[in-house]
Amino acid sequence: MFRFLPVLTVALLGVSAPAQSASFDCSEAKAADEKAICADKEMDDQDVEMAVLYTRLKQLVAMGARGELETTQTTWLKRRETCGGDRACLSRAYADRLFQLRSAFDDLAKRGPF
Repeated sequence: MFRFLPVLTVALLGVSAPAQSASFDCSEAKAADEKAICADKEMDDQDVEMAVLYTRLKQLVAMGARGELETTQTTWLKRRETCGGDRACLSRAYADRLFQLRSAFDDLAKRGPF
């Protein structure tokens, strides 16, 4: 039941991600990981989903939890960077981060009502 909450939450909050646009400007991508993301539609989509979930979650968590969320995001971005252009590594990194962010939404929903 809760695994669909992030998608529903994003839809209900009126968030729309730009079509075919990573969370960063692909025309300025210099790092190998960013170039790989911009060159791969599926990874680009994962990046947009990750960015939307992260942004919304950051707005919903208590003030004290924001710092931890930001720290985990920074740590994850460093992990992603170490993947370089390795698609399999990037795919695992996104799968892990999306799971973490969706789980955080599930935890919020369990504490409801909103």
